[in-house]
Amino acid sequence: MVDILDHRGNKIDKQALEEPQTAKIAQLHQEFANHPTRGLTPSRLAQIMEDAERGDLTAQCDLFEDMEEKDGHIAAELGKRKRALLGLGWEITPPRNATAQEERIAGLIKDIILDIPDFDDVLLGMADGIGYGYSCSEIEWTKRQYHQPAAIHHRPPRWFKIHQDHRNQLRLRDNSEQGAELWKAGWITHIHKAKSGDLARAGLHRALAWPFLFKNYSVRDLAEFLEIYGLPVRLGQYPRGATNAEKNTLLRAVVNMGHAAAGIIPEGMMVEFKEAAKGGSDPYEAMISWCERTQSKAILGGTLTSQADGASSTNALGNVHNEVRKDLLVADARQIEGSLTRHLIFTLCQLNGWGADSLRCPRFEFDTLECEDLALYAEAIPKLVDVGVQVPLSYVHDKLRIPEPEGNEPVLQRAAAAPAPDTVITDSSLAATAKQQTQDPTSTDSQAEQLARQTADNQNDWIAALKAKVDNAGSLETLRDDLLNSYGDLESDKLTTIMTLAFATAELSGRFDVNEGG
Repeated sequence: MVDILDHRGNKIDKQALEEPQTAKIAQLHQEFANHPTRGLTPSRLAQIMEDAERGDLTAQCDLFEDMEEKDGHIAAELGKRKRALLGLGWEITPPRNATAQEERIAGLIKDIILDIPDFDDVLLGMADGIGYGYSCSEIEWTKRQYHQPAAIHHRPPRWFKIHQDHRNQLRLRDNSEQGAELWKAGWITHIHKAKSGDLARAGLHRALAWPFLFKNYSVRDLAEFLEIYGLPVRLGQYPRGATNAEKNTLLRAVVNMGHAAAGIIPEGMMVEFKEAAKGGSDPYEAMISWCERTQSKAILGGTLTSQADGASSTNALGNVHNEVRKDLLVADARQIEGSLTRHLIFTLCQLNGWGADSLRCPRFEFDTLECEDLALYAEAIPKLVDVGVQVPLSYVHDKLRIPEPEGNEPVLQRAAAAPAPDTVITDSSLAATAKQQTQDPTSTDSQAEQLARQTADNQNDWIAALKAKVDNAGSLETLRDDLLNSYGDLESDKLTTIMTLAFATAELSGRFDVNEGG
């Protein structure tokens, strides 16, 4: 049987088509995450990072998960960056100068991907690689008309380790020294380079860990400050000779009075409230603010898309920061595109015998282009065309994100302006008509033709009535008298309206010529 190769030329593991690799590693499914943030200190954090660099990623992954869970600012900012990917459209793009067969294969792959359950969750799971540096999703295959994924399962980052001799090679933790090699065709392995470096140091969470730790210290100190200085000091005074029982009674009353704001004490004893020493929370809040700004800069490239930044906050600066955020979105999308193309689309081609090599393989592509300002282009393009600039139609379609019509697909057209039969004649409409016709080089001819068309029906009625009188006249004298007597019976209201409009238009047209120096 012919071997099926992956994108690197390695043989695809046939057992990956039968069951997931993790199905027989029970200990992974029975593990519970530790919480290294409990009692986290700078020395403990440094040790966790050093262990990760030596290949043991477990504690670092648990730390990163705690950071997202316990720090609302990190969760919010990282959530913005990851979920922005879900707002992008995507397409399966055939290679350049694609043949009919390559176009067909791209269409089949898109249909298969659309059938994957919860594909948005797959993309969101891959986006975890932004923080961790990697994200692994296990493919569960099925065979229907084609080999296709029945489901794609995101696996916890703590299930993996790094090969000690190959620092950028992920292995599955199976209790062996080096770990199990990931089955070809069994995984979508996304290595996300938030920054350059070895795999253990490539995740964004490495840059967030220290601000997270400093912020925790400041939050803890602020809580202690509020607990100590938020309430006045309560001093109980007992008389000389008080017994231990009386002293304990007074102490309980003083303690309870702080929470219940009420209490009783024996006669002869006294409770005095002392104002706490002066102190302020500003230093702690300043430190918390610095940590959160640093986190925002690391995650979104700025601070003004997440919160106000004092007097420096302006709309222009906010737009600049938002542009940086868009650049990060495009960069994240490009990296995920490559992983899906290599580990999913190319594998689909190979398993189904569609024979695409790595250079002619269809690609998964996000639509990261944005529509230009329609109003700006609608004003600029006609002016450029009028002065002779040759603007390709495809350029306008591309910039405005308007798809070109296919075949005989209906397209929008400007509706022809037709005068309503009962249009009310106003000075403004007459002026507009005069201006339009004066600017036309053939305005005189146009006016004459329009006037002839509008008066034709009325004149035809007159001619028909006169013809009938001629046909019925017995003599010329009788015809003469009949014509003179019937002059007032001819319908002239419509003709009067038309001629009024014509004379007014001619007058306004003349005025326009004078004003324009004609």
